[in-house]
Amino acid sequence: MTDLQHQHIKLSEDSVQKQTTTINVGPTHPATHGVFQNIMEIDGERVIKTTPSVGYIHRAFEKIAERRPYYQITTLTDRLNYCSAPINNMGWHMTMEKLLKINIPKRVQYLRVVLMELARIADHLICNSVVAVDAGALTPFTYVFQSREHIYEIFEEICGSRLTTNIGRVGGFERNFTPASFQKLDTFLKNFPKVMNEFESLLNRNRIFVDRCVGAGAFSAERALSYGFTGPNLRACGVDYDVRVAQPYSSYEEFDFNIPVGTTGDVYDRFMVRNGEIWESLKIIRQALDKIAEVEKADPSQKEIFYAQEADHFHLPPKEDVYTKMEALIYHFKIIMGEIDAPKGEVYHSVEGANGELGFYLISDGGRMPYRLHFRRPCFIYYQAFPEIIEGGLLSDALLTLSSINVIAGELDA
Repeated sequence: MTDLQHQHIKLSEDSVQKQTTTINVGPTHPATHGVFQNIMEIDGERVIKTTPSVGYIHRAFEKIAERRPYYQITTLTDRLNYCSAPINNMGWHMTMEKLLKINIPKRVQYLRVVLMELARIADHLICNSVVAVDAGALTPFTYVFQSREHIYEIFEEICGSRLTTNIGRVGGFERNFTPASFQKLDTFLKNFPKVMNEFESLLNRNRIFVDRCVGAGAFSAERALSYGFTGPNLRACGVDYDVRVAQPYSSYEEFDFNIPVGTTGDVYDRFMVRNGEIWESLKIIRQALDKIAEVEKADPSQKEIFYAQEADHFHLPPKEDVYTKMEALIYHFKIIMGEIDAPKGEVYHSVEGANGELGFYLISDGGRMPYRLHFRRPCFIYYQAFPEIIEGGLLSDALLTLSSINVIAGELDA
């Protein structure tokens, strides 16, 4: 065989070798459901390598918080996981209360539980309905989003806001719950189970949906723990860790509820775990309302308690007092202008956010602003594992997986 023939054979072999393609999924591609950038190398429809841009819209919330009075940091926590902002708000307030050593009245603790579980339901409805959309099912999305609006109407009745709620204050709430807020809550608890049953009947055993989700984006418990997974994404892998049980806060130790877990950590397990948690949240809310009724029955004056008296230095006085009493006017001015010093200390407090353990690490040097404030954002951890979860799978499964791990851009890029 001549040298020319050898060269011809080599060229033929090279021409049939597989070619990979590099594509840019995001940062504003609608399939990513947020401002995420993923540079993917694909071979046909199979993902060979993925490079995500963690911190694409970094907003420096931690450094902003270190230049703000404690009273004004609540609005920053709203913008973390904005799909369940009340949980972020409560977590920050509890962190401050731990630093200040404030004891919170039982009624306030139970009211917080109600709001946090409502926020968890709203967050899970968004995640699971979007998973359905990415699997090709739009109808379930329209079913549950109406119920999500009902939750936001409850938030609006309580604090005047819907999405970024700025709800509550250090020591409790800025005002008492109105009768209308309890009426809207009762209506939601009465009507929502039927909607949730319809949602599950459309998807849980739907052959097309199950085939799309089972096995996609599977992740082992060992790898999840090594990354630091928490929340539904860890429980879907079979680990029953829940901050509400492991380190109870706001009297969660008094509530009876189960922790849904999966087995394989795939898209379907994550979907089913969140569905299970929605039902458990409904159970917790009903128990909390019963406990509130018991407290009020034992002492009718408790109906008017919505914040801890020990938190007066961080709680705005009523407007009628500001207009008529000099001491109230002085405290109003000092709180708004950030002139209240906090004691020195170092604390960490975490809550079970809708996406996992949401923690606040606070160092106070005794001034009016934090010396250091760090947010432990569960999405920041999940997104770093995203390449390992999807590599070797199909591109369509990668987008479905991103939806199921529920990465929220605001929480990722604090």
